[in-house]
Amino acid sequence: MSGPSHSAVRGSAVRGSAVRGSAVRGSAVLHVRCAAALPEEGYREVLELLREFSPLVQALPPRSALVQVRGAQRYFGADAGRIAEVVRLRAVARLGTDVRIGVAGTWAVASMASARVPGPGGVLSVPEGAVADFLGPLPVEALYGIGSKQAAVLRGYGLHTVGALAAVPPGVVERVLGRRAGRPAAERARGIDPRPVTPQGLPPSAAVRTGFARHELDGPLARAELLGLAVRLGALLRGRRQAARSLSLTLQFVGGTRWEKSRRLAEPSAHDEDLRALAYRLLDAAGLQRARLTGMVLRAEDLTGAEKTARQISLDPVREARLTVEAAIDRANARFGAGTVRPAATFAASA
Repeated sequence: MSGPSHSAVRGSAVRGSAVRGSAVRGSAVLHVRCAAALPEEGYREVLELLREFSPLVQALPPRSALVQVRGAQRYFGADAGRIAEVVRLRAVARLGTDVRIGVAGTWAVASMASARVPGPGGVLSVPEGAVADFLGPLPVEALYGIGSKQAAVLRGYGLHTVGALAAVPPGVVERVLGRRAGRPAAERARGIDPRPVTPQGLPPSAAVRTGFARHELDGPLARAELLGLAVRLGALLRGRRQAARSLSLTLQFVGGTRWEKSRRLAEPSAHDEDLRALAYRLLDAAGLQRARLTGMVLRAEDLTGAEKTARQISLDPVREARLTVEAAIDRANARFGAGTVRPAATFAASA
């Protein structure tokens, strides 16, 4: 059987022998890629949609997921390629987002297939009998798990394609890349990947965001907006009786480019001062020099219940005073409306 060509992707399905009848009946893994611009809330909705087809859904942040659909094949009486088509159609119709889906018998091959789907969405199925034909012509850097430095090393030995790598004895690949990286590379080049799909959702998180009415070039104003986000995020977490173990900051620029970085807090916290200090460090790490910002997202990640965090006296009178004021502000905002009392700098930013 000939392997599926990349041009076979049309509309919502891959045409040809790749998805007909029993051609992919043995294939049971879907690798789903969402658009990079999809916000986390949309990504979570896609994960919930996938769980309608199988309980074996493994989130691969920031925007991908694996689904084991062997049970769904028996339940729906359909092959994995057809199930992938239905997943895509429901994502478009129900959630308004398109996805790219690779279908194969293993995690690695399904991931490589989804990466070869052109455009914003489509389905590319690789039947078991066509794995070698699919993998063979791919550039060696397209092999799952191979980084740019490893690809450069392999190319230095004349191994420019996955097929060429598959023709080399595994022991030689281990000597070239080292045992830890060489063994899985040699196996994946042959379509072998024993890793199971392990059910795993996203850790609980909370996010606040802001957009700029114009392309923002003013660094101090951007910092004031970030302060406002930290205050809003702290109030949100305290209202939910949660604390964050880490923060991530996403900066959105003109042209659709993004910058994102995460750092862990010294200890779980929902206090404005802790969130603000770490948020400022994240912004400083971006090294902005009059960058044209269009928006910011501040996200609290790896959340835990507030009751599980130890409340220790810091012996710092300034910090203790701030915590006392913070509690009073929470009570005032609960009575008179969110944002009634907030840092003066945030009033200037919104003016």
